[in-house]
Amino acid sequence: MPTLPSSGAEPRHSRRDAAGSFGADAERYERTRPGYPDALIAAITAAAPGTDLLDVGCGTGIAARQFQAAGCRVLGVDADPRMAAAAGRGGLQAEVSSFETWDPAGRSFDAVVAGQSWHWVDPVAGAARAARVLRPGGLLALFWNVACLPPDLAEAVRSVYARVLPDSPAYRRAMPALDGYAPIFDTAADGIRQSGAFAEPRQWRYDWQRTYTCDEWLDQVPTFGGHSLFPPATLAALLEGIGEAVDAVGGAFTVDYAAIVVAATLDPA
Repeated sequence: MPTLPSSGAEPRHSRRDAAGSFGADAERYERTRPGYPDALIAAITAAAPGTDLLDVGCGTGIAARQFQAAGCRVLGVDADPRMAAAAGRGGLQAEVSSFETWDPAGRSFDAVVAGQSWHWVDPVAGAARAARVLRPGGLLALFWNVACLPPDLAEAVRSVYARVLPDSPAYRRAMPALDGYAPIFDTAADGIRQSGAFAEPRQWRYDWQRTYTCDEWLDQVPTFGGHSLFPPATLAALLEGIGEAVDAVGGAFTVDYAAIVVAATLDPA
């Protein structure tokens, strides 16, 4: 999710138009979005007291399948029925609801996880609901892949966004450095604290890399937050400009990913 709200913008979790945009092309999302480092999956499963997981904002099931491969039983919940249906086609049981209003129907879990999705959840209400469905010692683990392009390419891409979307300053911050995502992590941790149900949140980091061709990257761009809402001509101009920027650096590039986890254990008190 490479774009961030501009300073003073409404909270992300209230942007239901953008939050509901990912299912517009669920097959592209499934095809192009990266998974998560094995070390991240292993750390979360090791920190949970058991193997029953609830995946909030499960999307097409990218993270859930990794947890299933690690021996976990996973239930997904997603507000977008198109994403939940795609997850179901991939073998994940997924229920359609926003997490804030989801009915657990008496079920409980060893961990509540959210990959690339918690910024669409009210951070306080979400943490409080997670606490209500977690078993003693249960884990809340929220994680994101942060993609950092090579500096020259990142600057060129920012210029494309500024030219194509001059009236949308938030998108001029496309592909920021890792510290640009600090507000997302801080908001998640503060919501956990404000719920009053968890021990102090901690943060884990796992670095990894992936090389993309121009076509591979352009295939993924329409899945970025809010991009499917652009008029077709705008999206086409954006993709053309980004493609020219990638071609200018040789037609392929390596992304440095930092996978960040904000984790907290249910407070027994």
